[in-house]
Amino acid sequence: MDGFLAWLVGLIALVIPGFGATEPPGYDGYVEARYVYASSTTAGPIETISVREGDTVLEGDLLFRLRSEQQMALLSAAQARVAAAEAGLKNLTTGSRADEIDVIRASLEKAEADLQLASDSATRSEKLFGQGLVPQSKLDQDRASLASAQAAVRQLEAQLKVAELPARTEQQVQAEANLAAAHADAEKANADLADRTITAPAAGRIERVFFDAGEMVAAGTPVISILPEGALKVKFYVPEAARTGFALGDQVAVSCDGCPDGLTARVSFFASDPQFTPPVIYSRDERQRLSYLVEATLDGANLHPGQPVTVERQ
Repeated sequence: MDGFLAWLVGLIALVIPGFGATEPPGYDGYVEARYVYASSTTAGPIETISVREGDTVLEGDLLFRLRSEQQMALLSAAQARVAAAEAGLKNLTTGSRADEIDVIRASLEKAEADLQLASDSATRSEKLFGQGLVPQSKLDQDRASLASAQAAVRQLEAQLKVAELPARTEQQVQAEANLAAAHADAEKANADLADRTITAPAAGRIERVFFDAGEMVAAGTPVISILPEGALKVKFYVPEAARTGFALGDQVAVSCDGCPDGLTARVSFFASDPQFTPPVIYSRDERQRLSYLVEATLDGANLHPGQPVTVERQ
């Protein structure tokens, strides 16, 4: 009887092509997208949004801007502090201003002229005193005037020398440190201002715009999601017995309702842990109840996230 049935099945298979052939097993799954989210590192109200859902953008294209009046004011203040620190350092390294030095030199010239006059008067008084023509008091007065004139010349010479010298090393070091700190503040203010302009971190299609212009967003909150090219993957589950039939890099066939024929994907991930684990020891019978998540990257297919699909081994 068994031989007859086998003969009958074989005969029918010859007459009807495909009869008795086993369909390759299919595994249910769905399409998922790896989105790239654009957000700001600082909080603030949105000033403008430059894209709409469905637009295609390149990496670096403008997405949105936050209001930045405060950041612009802080940058201007930081730049002013840099200018003040540079001027202070220049003043310390070059000495006094030329006009101040000119005043000291003019005073020195007058003091030298007064010294010459006092020296002549003292010399004349000494000669006349030796001849008995002037009293001792006149000689003492001229000598005192000479000493005073000499002291005035020495004082102005010292002032001129100090005015022409740069500041002490310690003062210059302090001024240089102040200038470096001012530059750092300006760089930070400039970076904070640049952070208010958000550009596309990757090329792709604008999937969602979560906020409108004028709304307040917190730091790190996604404002726009981008679907990059090649970011679609299929997630499906295989039973424990079929898990060894897949390997990383294997190509699988993908089909879905209304989709074109010939869609493929490449296995890119295997879950180590089963997704459905019975609360019993893994006996041979219970192992059949285990399923493992497998992910495969779609090969250029233009499907939509959430699309149910069927995956078959090739």
